Amino acid sequence: MTTQPGILAIFHQCRAGREAEFEAWYQGEHLIERLGVPGFLFGRRYKGVAGTPDYFCFYLVETPEVLTSKPYLQRLDNPTPMTRKMMAEVFVNMNRTVCRRSERRGHFRGAFAAIARFGRRQDDAALSGALEQLTADAAVAGGEIWTALDAGSMPVSKEEHLRGGDRKIAGALMIETLYQDDAQAIGAQLAKQFPQADIGIFRTLCEIGRSDL
Repeated sequence: MTTQPGILAIFHQCRAGREAEFEAWYQGEHLIERLGVPGFLFGRRYKGVAGTPDYFCFYLVETPEVLTSKPYLQRLDNPTPMTRKMMAEVFVNMNRTVCRRSERRGHFRGAFAAIARFGRRQDDAALSGALEQLTADAAVAGGEIWTALDAGSMPVSKEEHLRGGDRKIAGALMIETLYQDDAQAIGAQLAKQFPQADIGIFRTLCEIGRSDL
């Protein structure tokens, strides 16, 4: 790609006792529906194993503008009956941010991810240096830096209204590993290097790409 791709980063909890409904919706409807939007390339789901929150997913799109495109906004403003139920009753502490992928290193995706989430914009050189250092380790599959777009330029959708409003991040550093122990060690390293960050360790649940539809 000649332009930086877009990332939709979503961190949240699931209301206790509603996990079965949540999984049925995600796997039976939501991921497939979202990947049908023009410009969506793939989506990946994770479950938290350490830190917060319990769930994380992200979508890679051709450009950040895909996430404000008419076809996507139409989906957000016309949720299915099942989506309405999930948004209003099951999603808790939603943190949803439109980002651009400002840098990526490594050729692979890992089974685990250590993610540092930032509430304030970080020094680009510091993030880039950390990414370069960490991805030099053979235990690391790859990593990337996400930079949030201006939240004020993003429309508030029907889905967000159903959730009662979303929190945002200013950016994130994601490092993917093959094994959980390595992800946890990197998470501890990130916590020392970026003490103001929220650190989470996640394991991959599933991935879907356009070619899988």
